[in-house]
Amino acid sequence: MTNIPETGRTPRVQIRLVVVQVLVFSLLLTLGGRLWYLQIREGDEYAKEASGNHVQQVVQPAVRGSILDARGVPLADNETRLVVSASRTDLLTMKDDGNAVLGRLSRILGMSEKEIRNRIRLCDAKTPQPCWNGSPYQPIPITDEATPRQALQIRERAEDFPGITAEPEAVRRYPAPGESNTAQVLGYLSPVTDAEIQQAKDTDSPYLRSDQVGRSGLEREYDKELRGKAGVTRYDVDNLGRVIGNATPVAAQPGSNLVTSIDSRVQRVAEFELNTAMKKARKQFDKITGENYKADSGAVVVMEAKTGRIVAMASAPTYDPNTWVGGISAKDYKKLTGKNSDYPLLNRAIQGQSAPGSTFKVVSTAAAVEAGYPWDGGYPCTSSYTVGNQTFKNFEGENFGPISLGRALEVSCDTVFYGLADRQWKKDGGINPKKGQPKDYFYKAAHQFGLGKDTGVDLPNEVTGRIPDRAWKQSFWEANKEYWCKSGKKDGSYVEKIAYENCLEGNKMREGDSINYSIGQGDTLVTPIQEAMIYGALANGGTEYVPTIGKAIISADGKTVKEIKPKVNAKLPISKATVKGMDKALAGVITSGTAAWKFQGWPQDKIELHAKTGTAEVHGKQTTSWLATYSKDYTIVMTIAQAGTGSGASGEAVRNIYSALYGVQPDGSIDNKKALLTTPQRSLPKIEPDGSIRAPKIGTFDPKDL
Repeated sequence: MTNIPETGRTPRVQIRLVVVQVLVFSLLLTLGGRLWYLQIREGDEYAKEASGNHVQQVVQPAVRGSILDARGVPLADNETRLVVSASRTDLLTMKDDGNAVLGRLSRILGMSEKEIRNRIRLCDAKTPQPCWNGSPYQPIPITDEATPRQALQIRERAEDFPGITAEPEAVRRYPAPGESNTAQVLGYLSPVTDAEIQQAKDTDSPYLRSDQVGRSGLEREYDKELRGKAGVTRYDVDNLGRVIGNATPVAAQPGSNLVTSIDSRVQRVAEFELNTAMKKARKQFDKITGENYKADSGAVVVMEAKTGRIVAMASAPTYDPNTWVGGISAKDYKKLTGKNSDYPLLNRAIQGQSAPGSTFKVVSTAAAVEAGYPWDGGYPCTSSYTVGNQTFKNFEGENFGPISLGRALEVSCDTVFYGLADRQWKKDGGINPKKGQPKDYFYKAAHQFGLGKDTGVDLPNEVTGRIPDRAWKQSFWEANKEYWCKSGKKDGSYVEKIAYENCLEGNKMREGDSINYSIGQGDTLVTPIQEAMIYGALANGGTEYVPTIGKAIISADGKTVKEIKPKVNAKLPISKATVKGMDKALAGVITSGTAAWKFQGWPQDKIELHAKTGTAEVHGKQTTSWLATYSKDYTIVMTIAQAGTGSGASGEAVRNIYSALYGVQPDGSIDNKKALLTTPQRSLPKIEPDGSIRAPKIGTFDPKDL
């Protein structure tokens, strides 16, 4: 037997060992590099993904704060309803995806299985409403209108309804105390959208998918304060979505309560009187159009003269804000937004704009005085005023002879203002002003009175109105010149003739433009809230306040109270003597002027009222009624579209609101016991030790009994 030398095997073994070592080292190096890549370089990113995949959150909605009137009466609060919800996670673990359970549930609730499934499906870009926009790991509401019997059946037969709960929960409601609707002021809620979630994610008030947010009115303006902060419980789940543990929950923080300056009693009276005035107007015959007035929309504002706080704000037509609670149906949505709806969602007190008619004459009077025309000058109040081949008539052809500016306000003489505006237009250089800026006192005064811009009222989507000065005319002409030049005809219809003239010189301030403007006609547009701000300033001596509805924000526990103080908007650009003169003239409107026939027997010596009527002409429509008034405490402005004259359509209604405020009886006597608010409410409602806000008892009452 041949012996193989041991030294002959050693090199091969060594080579194998080296190869194995190299392979092992390479594998270790590769593994180490991969671990470094995953844990160091991309560690944060993968940690986030792992956390997102294995931690899910369940949201406990915060109780939304209440909206209260000035005395603490709830205008919007929450009520406990029996809410039936389904756990989508539990249903999907069943063999039939919960079909049997949902079938039994549909029979108890009286809903179709399809409707129930639609409510618990998850929302995405392709899924129409109804669907669930919140976390799939929390109970999804199916209905908030379950009866106690239905809830009891579900709870007693829990084995037949796994994944289904029936529990009392807080749901938004609008109680309409004393039948005061307040719909457009309050607004409504609806689920948050994905776009809103993304937009707010980096703010100090981010949204959760389960949030309901304000869409209009105070619900939107004060949404952040009212919403509170939802509670969150984070659950650990495995890759199949099964819960394997949970972290410590974060408790929900209820929203703060908003105390407003609205008095629900006065609000009810304002709504009732506006509605009644519109109904009466529809029974009146319009000689111009040959049919009854349509009176299709209107608004009224009751405001504290010395603070700008809103006591009542009504808009017609109106709607029930509870329609939105729990989700609005397609049928109801069409009623609120369709072409035949008259658009009740609009708050016409801040979004309805129209020519102001003669209520604008206080601005023109201030402009005339600023331009140097004496208050007591003898200005001819003739039955008409002719310029070239165009005649501008005084209302009903009245002729009062030479009168002062104060008397012109009192009797609302159009021709006095025609003459003043025309003289100033000529002084400014007419249609082709000379070099240098024209004075434009009448247009500048309107801007100084706060017109042509929003008032800053604490409600969303306020419109600005319009002052048709030279800058506006130029921009409007540039935007419409092409259309005017195509459609205009020199010898065509009225509209075609206007288009023809606008094509040639629509950017120029024409003589007729200035004449019409002086009495609140032409292209001028204002809103009721703007009018209230102006007449409130006249009432208090010349200070314009920013109109406000929010009065205080009070935390849910009552420990934090943030008052919303009145803010000065501007000072009227007129002297104290002019304010005093206007005050006297507007009081004369009540006693011997254009509103006197509606205020006969009013105790003017005890409660002095001031007013200015307005009847605005609108091409293609019936005239718009305006009545702007004030006492030492309040200003009330009412307007009704297509309703006739200012005093004729609105006079009785405005008088009745004042009667309710001050307790004035039909015979002119004053009963303080029946007065709703002889002076504005200054103090806040009393806060109880537990944080609740004390509210007086309030029942249904009839404004006709006041």
